[in-house]
Amino acid sequence: MSSDKAARRKPILARNEEVLRVLKQAWPIRWVMMRTSHPGNVGSAARALKTMGFHELHLVNPVYQHMAKKAEAISLSSGAFDVLEGSQNHESLIHAVGDSQLVFGLTTRDREFGPPAIPLSQAIQMAANAAIKQTSVSFVFGTERTGLDNEDLKHCTHRVWIDANPDYPSLNLAQAMMIVTYSMRQGLMDALSIKSENLMSATSDLADQMAISAMLEHWQQGLEAIGYLDPANPKKLMPRLQALFARSGLHKEEIDLLRGIAKQMLLRGKID
Repeated sequence: MSSDKAARRKPILARNEEVLRVLKQAWPIRWVMMRTSHPGNVGSAARALKTMGFHELHLVNPVYQHMAKKAEAISLSSGAFDVLEGSQNHESLIHAVGDSQLVFGLTTRDREFGPPAIPLSQAIQMAANAAIKQTSVSFVFGTERTGLDNEDLKHCTHRVWIDANPDYPSLNLAQAMMIVTYSMRQGLMDALSIKSENLMSATSDLADQMAISAMLEHWQQGLEAIGYLDPANPKKLMPRLQALFARSGLHKEEIDLLRGIAKQMLLRGKID
């Protein structure tokens, strides 16, 4: 091989090695499908995950309990049966995302309340910088027909949209997952090449969704105790608080502070 050809191949080989390094790592990224009804979409999702080097597939209340064993799912997984077979079923989204500190809900619909909305490119950058520090991240995909509902988004830190034709922003579930998994792989490679300490530390101490949900329940109890929240007529106070806290990017010590305030509200309510 000539020296010129060898020189041209060097960056290609280096890039291939970087790709392999990304694919071989066990990234703490969960891929969550909500109430999916089509076995074929689960199989296609498993194929997309394995192709891009991911494996953690989680199903929340799928229509069929043994979705991964359906013939259509196995057929469309096209060799990704290990991902399909390793998929986990959950009864709720909060259990599916586990200790994830960043939870991205994919939706094209605008909402009055809920977590802040960001483009996919921003979500990928945040997720990649968190994942390379071994911080758990989840991507959540809604049902084939209606997508994510407001109750689902209560457990997400961000709403994410995929840029598409505004006159026809229609992607099926498998297509959306393929786009996000590919983007995530590219984002990981970019983050690994940057190796910025500032980017890596940005999400190191974020509170996970279980901690935030528990804190919100504590606050609801405290607000009811001091008479600020009427449980018979709650209006939109708690959704507004949830949206406020979601925008804040709460850290673990801030959760402790907020729970301390809730505790004092409960005590004050008993005294009064």
